[in-house]
Amino acid sequence: MGKVVAVCKSEATGTSKIPVACGIFRVGHGLVGDSHAGLDRVREVSLLALESITRFNQKGYVFKPGDFAENITTEGIELPLLPVGSRLEIGSEVVLEITQIGKKCHLKCDIYKEVGRCIMPKEGVFAAVIMGGEMKQGDQIKLTK
Repeated sequence: MGKVVAVCKSEATGTSKIPVACGIFRVGHGLVGDSHAGLDRVREVSLLALESITRFNQKGYVFKPGDFAENITTEGIELPLLPVGSRLEIGSEVVLEITQIGKKCHLKCDIYKEVGRCIMPKEGVFAAVIMGGEMKQGDQIKLTK
């Protein structure tokens, strides 16, 4: 079992996201109010493990949740090891289904431009919202499939 470290969103694509107290996730849309919401059914929501950020920071960086433009920062689950189709029950309402592990980085993000590399292409995970609702920091994450 894991937990939510941060729920993050931004008003513009290609930028870091800011942690929010509570996020509303909608089926077929993603995180309400986020710049990526409604753009891509396969990649409605992005997730990154705090463990990935910590490993990256051990090379001398100081990045925090949301800096890699992820919507959800998790702890306790090695996200890149989950197979596509895995389902995550988060809190008492939200269910996400993993749709993609990693991504092709067509336009280099701010982090890549700053330090010459980024972890989202290999360690970021994308999901579709199967059941919507509220999510907040501290919510438990249970792998169900």
